[in-house]
Amino acid sequence: MNNSWIKRKKTDHIFVGDVGVGGDHPISIQSMTNTNTADVQATVNQIEQLQAAGADIVRVTCNEIEAAESLVKICARSPVPVVADIHFQYKLALAAIEAGVQGLRLNPGNIRNEKQIKEVAKECLNADIPIRIGVNAGSLDKDILEKYGDATPEALVESALLETRYLQDVNFNNIKISVKHSNVPSMIDSYRLLAEKVDYPLHLGVTEAGPLPGGLIKSIAGISTLLSEGIGDTIRLSLTTDPVEEAKYGRQLLEYLNLRERKSLDLIACPSCGRAEVDVIQVASEAQAALEKEGFPLQVAVMGCVVNGPGEARSADLGIAAGKGRGHLFIKGQVVKVVKEKDMVEALVKEGRLLAEEGVEARLAAADKNAATIAAQDAKELIDSQGDINDFVKKTKSVIEISTNTDIEN
Repeated sequence: MNNSWIKRKKTDHIFVGDVGVGGDHPISIQSMTNTNTADVQATVNQIEQLQAAGADIVRVTCNEIEAAESLVKICARSPVPVVADIHFQYKLALAAIEAGVQGLRLNPGNIRNEKQIKEVAKECLNADIPIRIGVNAGSLDKDILEKYGDATPEALVESALLETRYLQDVNFNNIKISVKHSNVPSMIDSYRLLAEKVDYPLHLGVTEAGPLPGGLIKSIAGISTLLSEGIGDTIRLSLTTDPVEEAKYGRQLLEYLNLRERKSLDLIACPSCGRAEVDVIQVASEAQAALEKEGFPLQVAVMGCVVNGPGEARSADLGIAAGKGRGHLFIKGQVVKVVKEKDMVEALVKEGRLLAEEGVEARLAAADKNAATIAAQDAKELIDSQGDINDFVKKTKSVIEISTNTDIEN
């Protein structure tokens, strides 16, 4: 895993349970359950699903005393640290601490009583658990909102800093902060401004991003921009969908940015074009569905052309390129087998299993000796049937010369 292209801002580090956040710790993925917290079994089941999808930390709502009571059993059974989400009643925060949560999220716009905030901070200090100051553009403190006239980046940051001072007054610094906005540019500017003013770890997210695909696009645009600038220590994609999807997409995002080790499938495929010898869209979809079931942590390529396919995807662990009614199966750009077109997906899955069991060197050594020759012949026949690119270049130059030397009347 090479993340040297990003120079992360050095922040303080905290622990949410056994998960380090900030400092040199890996960027973590968070999500939130959508179950009734009072339903212990349903909540624990969903937390387990979230962990399997990639979540390192899970937040649960604590909106009533029954929820707080259920947190005792939930925290005891959860495979990942549990953070209680608190909005209006500070006593529920105290109850959640007593129940054994590994962290709190407080919304400064909803709990504005300084004395109550400090009381919660003191209890968190005694319990040695962190607080996330979770500023949200949609629930900003009314006084700050009136001051700025809108939920501007400056307004969000001022709200966060005010809450931070309350906690610091009681010597509480086990803090992480978020300043979420539903508008992507405003979200980015808010975090940039905050990063200049504090060294606390930052939790990134576009709030109320919405359903797929728009919500995912907005979240990735905002979060990726900041991560590429070295800002951010933990993330959540706040999508209007099954929260398990949030965790899955969050994990994939960090893997694609080389910020977390690959544990899931990375399927790359050429865009469908007139040169393709097969329905790339269909084959790629079938391959993704089949390979995801296997759980391979591989980069797999599906290419529609045997001429450029293996070369363009030579960095992939495994791939297949279609042409002349056949599929050229390749590993790290080297063709190892030629199969019938109808068997391409099945061949990918089979080779993926063998690759996972035996490793790259062993599978390259086991390559079909005739595969490279057959592949080269298929590529030559395809070039012959579609034309030589060098001829295209010569003819194009001639067309340009004719066009340049011809008087064109307006």
